[in-house]
Amino acid sequence: MKKVSIITVNFNQPKVTEELLQSIQITTGAIEIIVIDNGSRADIPTTWQSKYPSVKFIRSEKNLGFAGGNNLGIKAATGDYLFLVNNDTEFTPDLVEKLVEVMDANPAIGMISPKINYYSDKGIIQYAGYTQMNYYTCRNVCIGLHEKDTGQYDHISALTAYCHGAAMMVRKEAIEKAGLMNENFFLYYEEMDWAEHIKRAGYQAWVCTDALIYHKESISVGKKSKLKEYFMNRNRILFIRRNAPFFNKIIFFVYFNLLVAPRNIITYLKAKNFNFIPILFNAIWWNFTHGKNSNDLGYPVNTII
Repeated sequence: MKKVSIITVNFNQPKVTEELLQSIQITTGAIEIIVIDNGSRADIPTTWQSKYPSVKFIRSEKNLGFAGGNNLGIKAATGDYLFLVNNDTEFTPDLVEKLVEVMDANPAIGMISPKINYYSDKGIIQYAGYTQMNYYTCRNVCIGLHEKDTGQYDHISALTAYCHGAAMMVRKEAIEKAGLMNENFFLYYEEMDWAEHIKRAGYQAWVCTDALIYHKESISVGKKSKLKEYFMNRNRILFIRRNAPFFNKIIFFVYFNLLVAPRNIITYLKAKNFNFIPILFNAIWWNFTHGKNSNDLGYPVNTII
């Protein structure tokens, strides 16, 4: 079996990350585990090193976001395959082995995700693949989302439009050709943008539903927050700017500004989330005033606690 580097990012969640490390122990074969501490308040790796001597800990003094944190791990990884997992996930038996088996048998695969079920209700599906992106609306469908898992997606190893950022195994040579994740997304849409670049480099994205991982979801950001609203809107526009054909971009900009933005404002007003309105305008304005590769995030991310 080829060597697998398991990479996860911690941000002020030592208990959650330790639960992941404990669940990884059921994995067999040649693996290395890399934990990136993404600017947590406490220097957590110092206390962990003696407790988990086989784990490679890397600390960033700044919060680099999902892409930046994972990129640190990717640069340090020595595996043939790199398995990027959220720290709020739980491994199941043979998870890594099943993904590796499919990757080994199909050299065209650049990245692959397992089926993802919710940790809070392990019989409910979060992800069993993605449909293609509609570049007029920047919308697609997460296959299986919120469905009861009755085996309807079992035994599928096939192409999918995108892998899921909570758990995706990536071929090292695909990263070498496509490059690292774009760090100016910071949070949300970066894995889809990365998939686009990996596919342009000549590789495929797959899903393997015989491999399963559980996801606690939204522990880091919360179900509703200004941070989430800002980057979800900003990066939806940014993704289109970076990946859609010119004509699709024009239609999308009209659609977003005349339909999506007013609808969001109405939703904020109904929910009395009045402080989300300027956040939405800031997200839109950033895309008018910044280049698509700008490193200025337009949000004070290192003040997040």
